[in-house]
Amino acid sequence: MQMNIAEAKAKLSELIAAAERGEEVVIARGGKPIVRLVSAQPQPAFRIGIADGAVTDLPDFLEPMPDDESALWS
Repeated sequence: MQMNIAEAKAKLSELIAAAERGEEVVIARGGKPIVRLVSAQPQPAFRIGIADGAVTDLPDFLEPMPDDESALWS
């Protein structure tokens, strides 16, 4: 969310609450962004799926594929 300084002064408590929820709050002067308001509290780690941490042995996808495996794709 972005708003100009005058509006931000009137809604400071709302902007602080939004920043605490992790929303991006930008305050502008004359329509140009000048500052970004962020929470000083660390955000909780984002976890995807119930099997988080269950898969530990993943191949390095940036390494070239071995010739025997590459031949299977031909």
